[in-house]
Amino acid sequence: MVKDLQYRSTIKSRPLFYFEMKKVSSLINKGVSLAQVKDIVIQENIFQVNTETRKKEIASTVLGRLKNLDDFLIQQIAEADVETSKLLVLYSVLKTDRLFFEFLDEVLKDKRILKENMLSDKDFNIFFQRKREESEVVNGWQDYTFYKLQQVYIRILFEVGILKNQKDDREIGEPFFREDVKNHLKEIGDEHFVHLLVGE
Repeated sequence: MVKDLQYRSTIKSRPLFYFEMKKVSSLINKGVSLAQVKDIVIQENIFQVNTETRKKEIASTVLGRLKNLDDFLIQQIAEADVETSKLLVLYSVLKTDRLFFEFLDEVLKDKRILKENMLSDKDFNIFFQRKREESEVVNGWQDYTFYKLQQVYIRILFEVGILKNQKDDREIGEPFFREDVKNHLKEIGDEHFVHLLVGE
């Protein structure tokens, strides 16, 4: 359960990683094991990063997210249309990041229910302030952390098509999500995530 996870702010340096997730999903689809993937990532530098530390960090993040997905979903990240595969990558992020999950669950979901189609800085400020009051961990973070988290959340939501723009009042869109993939998420008990991703 996402609610059982600790609050972390690591998403600041570990954003969507869409292309990295797609590359690794393709390898897994071809029968490469998770252990082998890590070796390939580090030895062949398939993410094309400069340092050994960054290679390991990205590999660890990507593999950690993919561990929450079944074979069908991994295959869809590799092979489905761009909109659907990006939403599945976001789904994998939400399964591993409690604060981001709660932002979509407590802010974006309510916006859609109330038919409010704009996301403002004020929405972020209210959410982060509430979390500071609820959690000693979150309350211990610096103001700059919340500034960076807001930037990353906006960039990810824009990249997957949930936000139509990144500046000022941001318009909430309705990204395309393939019906069979939505149905699969519902069948495995993750209907709630479908609501968060596409507002159904």
